[in-house]
Amino acid sequence: MRCYALPCPLGQSKVLTMTQDPISKAQVGFSKWRAAVLAGVLLLLAAATLPAEEPSGAAVADFNSYIGRVEARLAKQHGSTGSFLAPEDQTRLQRGELIIEQLTPAAGAELPGALLHDWRGTAFVPGAKAADFDRLMRDFNAYPQHYSPQVLRVKVLAQQGYHYQVMMRVRQKHILTVVMDTEYDVAFFRDDFGKTGAQHEYSLSRSTKIAEIDSPGTAKERALSPSEEHGFLWRMNTYWSCEERDGGLTIQVESVTLTRSIPTGLGWAIGPFIESIPSESLEFTLRATRDALRR
Repeated sequence: MRCYALPCPLGQSKVLTMTQDPISKAQVGFSKWRAAVLAGVLLLLAAATLPAEEPSGAAVADFNSYIGRVEARLAKQHGSTGSFLAPEDQTRLQRGELIIEQLTPAAGAELPGALLHDWRGTAFVPGAKAADFDRLMRDFNAYPQHYSPQVLRVKVLAQQGYHYQVMMRVRQKHILTVVMDTEYDVAFFRDDFGKTGAQHEYSLSRSTKIAEIDSPGTAKERALSPSEEHGFLWRMNTYWSCEERDGGLTIQVESVTLTRSIPTGLGWAIGPFIESIPSESLEFTLRATRDALRR
């Protein structure tokens, strides 16, 4: 930030007008812009620190209904080799591009007092196999290494075959830094469609508990009560699919989240902040997974 000083004779005051100083017009414009930005940031921070409590019963019911439709679509998708993945531009994928798509409206689907976000990302990893993906995704202890700085630590609470109960401490930093302890029910599935060796794999990860952590890493650390939380993340379901083809592995992930709604009158300030979290988090996860599979 640059500061400007206007010298005045000692003991005198000086009033500037637009005609007195040709630079002052630009200075005034800059000052107004800076004040507007500062006001926006302060409003964003004020809104973000207002407790949002738990999602309403109606919002949870609508979220669960939406999840039912998503999982029915994916079950149909996974029913055959011809439609195992949602179709994407293979030329772009072969060039190494990540394809990120928003499946809900631009601002997220509005539910009673909440927003639902549904994003999908696809990438291609030359030379990788479905078995590589399986080893990577089920090695939960290595998640802090592969998904740093978002994933801080992971603990497997229970396991029965390919079905896991997992706790993750995650961190999101978007102006504010938020740390959450999250628990998931995770299941992995393979289908080789009668061929030798698994050519396809998919997983379902459904959040079962999300708690915002106050003063993480300090003696004052504690989980906020539902009435104290800010609603940055209420629900998060993640669906991975992968398919061996074209000399590599195509990986696809869909993330469906439920967050607080945007406070009335603050859409211009806090809207982009809330809307950016789901897409940026998904893109980070997809990119980190592709990089880990390349090693």
